[in-house]
Amino acid sequence: MRDVKSLTVKLPDQIADEVARMVRDGWFQSENELVRAAVAEFLRTRQTELQERFQREDIAWAVAESKPG
Repeated sequence: MRDVKSLTVKLPDQIADEVARMVRDGWFQSENELVRAAVAEFLRTRQTELQERFQREDIAWAVAESKPG
């Protein structure tokens, strides 16, 4: 396994209950596996959107920094 970083995630009770149900029903082997899959899917589907947003923020910062203060 690659190097991993541990994160603590707080979820609303309803979402935490759904996570537990999906593990209990055998969709995932553990809550960790479900969370990893969910985050990976989110990042995969939002990668272009996130990159564009970060680029716009970087450009806005550069423009603001280049203006005489």
